[in-house]
Amino acid sequence: MTHLVERPSTSFPAPAANTAPSPPESRGLARDDVRLLVATPGAVTHGRFTAITDHLRAGDLLVVNDSATVNGQIDAELIGTGLRRRTVVLHAAHRLDDGTRVVELRTAPDAARSVLDAAPGDIVRTGPASLELLAPYPEESSPTGEGNRLWRARLTGSLDRVLARRGRPIAYGYLDRRYPLSAYQTVFGVRPGSAEMPSAGRPFTPEIVTALVARGVSVAPVTLHAGLSSQEAGEAPQSEWFSVPAPTASLVNAVRAGGGRIVAVGTTVTRALESAVLRSGDGVRVVERSGWTDRVVTPADPPRVVTGLVTGWHDPGASHLLLVEAVAGVDIAQAAYDAAVGGGYAWHEFGDSALLLPNRE
Repeated sequence: MTHLVERPSTSFPAPAANTAPSPPESRGLARDDVRLLVATPGAVTHGRFTAITDHLRAGDLLVVNDSATVNGQIDAELIGTGLRRRTVVLHAAHRLDDGTRVVELRTAPDAARSVLDAAPGDIVRTGPASLELLAPYPEESSPTGEGNRLWRARLTGSLDRVLARRGRPIAYGYLDRRYPLSAYQTVFGVRPGSAEMPSAGRPFTPEIVTALVARGVSVAPVTLHAGLSSQEAGEAPQSEWFSVPAPTASLVNAVRAGGGRIVAVGTTVTRALESAVLRSGDGVRVVERSGWTDRVVTPADPPRVVTGLVTGWHDPGASHLLLVEAVAGVDIAQAAYDAAVGGGYAWHEFGDSALLLPNRE
């Protein structure tokens, strides 16, 4: 795997007991009734997500991810050296430009841990589809037996067809049961392609979006098809496909020129926008752009246009924490996480939310 040289400064105990075990709707809550922590310079406030309309102002721009989640998990058989067979859980992510597929193997039955001892040439079979493991992904990953997690695999048969018929959304061992694909969609998701849900947008409802627009807050889409979110501590995010359309780029530039804030809904949106920044002698601007991005937003390579962030809660050491620190600043990030841990906020894709507003011009 590829590790980041930079490490997050934000430190807090792993909140395993506070992981959300199910969607809020299964816990007697509305989608937009999860908790919302708002962190600004010197202040942390607590409320429900419906109150987000009180914290954004006319002239701000909320940028959302219109990628929809697809089935990316399925039970499979791993056939290794000497035809040694065992059941695994297959996580399927991006289809690369050469037709190969990025995959991860995890332990059966609940995908609780990565399978790290597969080898090049091993075969993964699920129904009529099979995949041959070719090489670690990316190529500079650690060799097999020393922690390799992601693979580039050659496909035989239609994995997408098998996933559509028999697959399920990617989930991990902390959930209390399996949930349908509809539970993993956001109100913005219209372009199927994310292996895992762009979860920062999940608490939004049509009513909240309408209320924001009525207040003079603009809303614009980008696309970033999210990959696998099961990175180990310090592991860099994989390449992901993104698109920033021309109308969104123009709106970002106009809002910035008018003094409004650019609030990204999630790390995926931040990555997409910052991958479309063009630097010139008179400053920066966002341009229409699409393709694969390796952009990693960190305090050492901070955002140029994003000035606020709606996000969920990330595990200690996760690369997403570097992005949070880069947008919000280390002090606000640490204050937010201290308050979230102390206040029993719920973690992971069905958990609670944060709005981080450093008020940076």
